[in-house]
Amino acid sequence: MNTEERVQAHNITKIFGDNPEAAFAGIQEGKRKQTIFQETGQLVALRDVSFSVNAGEIFVIMGLSGSGKSTLLRCINRLHNPTQGTVTIEGTDVTSLTTKQLRTFRRNTLGMVFQHFALFPNKSVLDNVTFGLEIQGVKKHERQEKGREVLETVGLKEYADKKTSQLSGGMQQRVGLARALAIDPDILLMDEPFSALDPLIRSGLQDELLKLHSQMSKTILFVTHDLNEAVRVGDRIAIVNQEGQLSQIASPEEILLHPADDYVARFLKDVDRPSVVRLETIMRKPTVTYEYTSSRGNEILKQTAQTYFFVLNDRSEPRGVWFEEQIRENRAMDMPHTLHKDMTVRDALPSILTDSYPVGVVDDEGKLIGEVHRQDVVTLLTSNTLAYE
Repeated sequence: MNTEERVQAHNITKIFGDNPEAAFAGIQEGKRKQTIFQETGQLVALRDVSFSVNAGEIFVIMGLSGSGKSTLLRCINRLHNPTQGTVTIEGTDVTSLTTKQLRTFRRNTLGMVFQHFALFPNKSVLDNVTFGLEIQGVKKHERQEKGREVLETVGLKEYADKKTSQLSGGMQQRVGLARALAIDPDILLMDEPFSALDPLIRSGLQDELLKLHSQMSKTILFVTHDLNEAVRVGDRIAIVNQEGQLSQIASPEEILLHPADDYVARFLKDVDRPSVVRLETIMRKPTVTYEYTSSRGNEILKQTAQTYFFVLNDRSEPRGVWFEEQIRENRAMDMPHTLHKDMTVRDALPSILTDSYPVGVVDDEGKLIGEVHRQDVVTLLTSNTLAYE
């Protein structure tokens, strides 16, 4: 992933009401959202939110209903004007643009996909997909060519001439995604795009999104209230609490293993951690020897309390595993099970739980970089709560 920042939000505060200054006084005094509303009638939706999104990243914004996550996304594209703070996209201060400049900027830079598809039911799928290009003034034959290309990308090429009203909900959401992609935006904004769909269709569209992202490497801001969805699609997750503040921004693994506070920790109870945590996260430093002689093994046994050793070649690639009994009896070593560092614990379970020794972890070049112990996996599987910092 490119570390170049594409989106920066600086100290975003959003207050709904006709007297935001009254709410700011309450904010300065540290009052809660509900108290400020009761005293002033002003609703504090967001409070001093700052973050940045890297090029090619899927950045997930999540929180419970009423937390302000969708409001935050709408402040990014200025469907809502922040009460305070700035938004910079591709080096442009979006909060300083005029209405005309903003309209042009959105058309050329941002693709938007929302929970409610907002399609034209009596237009064809192709006409829906090419609507943004038509607004841009692209010639008909060019926009139709682009539209059919994008429809093929999302698996709807054969439905180009159908009315969108004839399609299922999942297919309509694909049309919405295709319409956003047709203008070839640098950045996609997706506000709970799959939440209205049944679980099977939702899972399929999550797969489709990840596939498209691997092909196109778009920068995506994705809003959801579902942590399982967030950890599945997100490179990083920003969790907005009920006061409209950011509780934590981190990778899915970091959030699962080290929740920042009680609010974040409460999200974790229903998440399948082994399906998220990778072997690289829980591996230990391996014990190895580069020589194939039993004398070298005996030498190591005298120096350590280890009862096994991974044997490597001169390229640090694992060639075998020697147990204490084998070394003492000068028997042949076993061939090791090795698994890639990015494999999830869930996928690695058959090897981890059946082998009598720790499983070796290798990098992209096949070099041994760690080992996973059964007891660490059992702890991950059985722990009911995780201590937060």
